[in-house]
Amino acid sequence: MKRIRGNILALILLIIFMLPFIYPNNNFRHILILFLIFAGLGESWNIITGFAGQTSFGHAAFFGIGAYTSTILFYKFHLSPWIGMIFGAILASIISAVVSYPCFKLKGHYFAIATLAIAEIIKQIFVSWDYVEGATGISIPIVEEGIVNFQFHSSKIPYFLIAYAFFVAVVFAAKFIEKNRMGYYLKAIRDSHEAAEALGINTTLYKLYAMMVSAAFTAILGTLYAQYILYIDPFMVFPLEISMKIVLLTVLGGIGSIYGPIIGAAVLIPLSEYTRILLGGTGKGIDLIIFGALIVIIACYEPNGIIGLLKQRSRKGDTSVEKAEALS
Repeated sequence: MKRIRGNILALILLIIFMLPFIYPNNNFRHILILFLIFAGLGESWNIITGFAGQTSFGHAAFFGIGAYTSTILFYKFHLSPWIGMIFGAILASIISAVVSYPCFKLKGHYFAIATLAIAEIIKQIFVSWDYVEGATGISIPIVEEGIVNFQFHSSKIPYFLIAYAFFVAVVFAAKFIEKNRMGYYLKAIRDSHEAAEALGINTTLYKLYAMMVSAAFTAILGTLYAQYILYIDPFMVFPLEISMKIVLLTVLGGIGSIYGPIIGAAVLIPLSEYTRILLGGTGKGIDLIIFGALIVIIACYEPNGIIGLLKQRSRKGDTSVEKAEALS
């Protein structure tokens, strides 16, 4: 079974890699890049919420910190965005630890509300902060294209390859955590906080580890997004909409599963982008209405998302085979 799952994941990654070369359309490649970014964000969020059971509605804060750190260092100090990406990941990890430590004393929806409030506070700080150009935002200077400057003007393929590399890194990091001691500890905490503590697990420490790893990957993807769009402002990289998209796509696909964010992003991102392209400004929000309806339908029939439905059908298929064998 493990080998089959590994083969399925490898096949999915191979298909994703081949798509922009099979269908060389710029709009399609753009959607693929956004898909990889948001699928990676979903995998990152899964580490703290899917594995550890700590529901965060504030991951947009770490996304924005990553985007702003690399942009400011490039815009004001001419440092490579790659260096800024590292600093952004470190800064996001530190901030996540500082703000999460007291919040971990809260349980259930109180923790979720606290993370939402913290994200909004950080957003307002950047809106009012003149050093980072406040609400005006920053246009990233156009420089010579190349890997060092993290800018590519003639083709979207380099952005796709970088996004793909980061996405694969997040997927395998999440898979590694899930299958090792830290993953087992996090799942024990998710299932029963009190039972995990009774077993001698330092619940606060492991939740901090999970949050810091999750925040670091989220910040890295924030840098990628900033370098791809070449413009940022607080309303673009810190909005509640980003946090909600991360939550919704993961819940739809299947929270706590490596495949969940991939499936959810494969539904939400094309839906969002194609409704925007087809309907323009008049279609704003239609994607979220449709996606919300899908969430409601899935939640009514299978709270574990599309992955849960697939597993349910697989179990039914296995049962049918066993009955057929027994009758024969």
